[in-house]
Amino acid sequence: MRIFKFLSPSLLIAGAAIVNAASSWGISEAIVSVQGKGASAGLKDKLSDRAPLSKPITLGASDSLKIILTAVEGKTPKRPHQALLLVKDADAGLETSYPFSVKESGKGKVDLVREIDLIRTLFTANAVSKTLKDLPAQFLTTSKPLEATLLLGSFGTSSAFSSHVFNLNLAPDPSVPFGIPEKPLRYGKLNEIHHIFRPDPKSPPIVITLVFLAAVIACLPALFISWLSLGANVDHLSNALRSSPISHVLFFGSILAMEGIFFLYYTKWNLFQTLPAAVIVGAISFLSGSRALTEVQERRLSGLR
Repeated sequence: MRIFKFLSPSLLIAGAAIVNAASSWGISEAIVSVQGKGASAGLKDKLSDRAPLSKPITLGASDSLKIILTAVEGKTPKRPHQALLLVKDADAGLETSYPFSVKESGKGKVDLVREIDLIRTLFTANAVSKTLKDLPAQFLTTSKPLEATLLLGSFGTSSAFSSHVFNLNLAPDPSVPFGIPEKPLRYGKLNEIHHIFRPDPKSPPIVITLVFLAAVIACLPALFISWLSLGANVDHLSNALRSSPISHVLFFGSILAMEGIFFLYYTKWNLFQTLPAAVIVGAISFLSGSRALTEVQERRLSGLR
């Protein structure tokens, strides 16, 4: 008697564990129907959780396929965490899934074509036409039936449910041309790119250069006449060179060098060649010019100018 009392709780716990482990998800009262104008229009049949329907279901361009079922855990109607209709192309290995709309009582339904339009209805208030063009393009190109599988599962120890319930034939409208979408962009190694740079800009034609050079030379006589009319004294050149020869020679030479730099930049040099030379010549011109002007001011203060 004591042994029986000792074993009774253990047996009850073991039995409950076995029952709990043996429970699994399943379906009850699963009905598939097709509405529209196709060959399977008006079809209504009961789905089995053991074997698929004997004949495939044909879904035309204007047909709508609907599945209504009751999800059960063991024998109790219950809402699973996930309830999907999986449509698969067995040859290509491509598949897509459509979620069921399931209530707490376990009652659930899915509209194969309308489910595809759920995302579209979030962005438009108008009704969207529900045709086969909304199905994945890869499925519309196959000539063999697609496999439709019901999947149920949730948290806990109950086994998930997976059963091939029927085969699906897609029959697009032959009067509507179907275009296969372009191949998607794949990131990977591309061919080597050989850059072709534009040629360096060239100076204007020599004719334009000679025209402006002639215009500058033509202005030189007017410049010399202006100097003479303003009282330029060339006799002081020897005094200037005697007092500060280096500063005057460097200042005059830097001016000529700067003009030469501009000429080279105009004909053949680029900016990176011109700037260093211009900085060096400009510094020489600034230092020598300051000393030359100081010498000229000293002669002016002495009354020689």
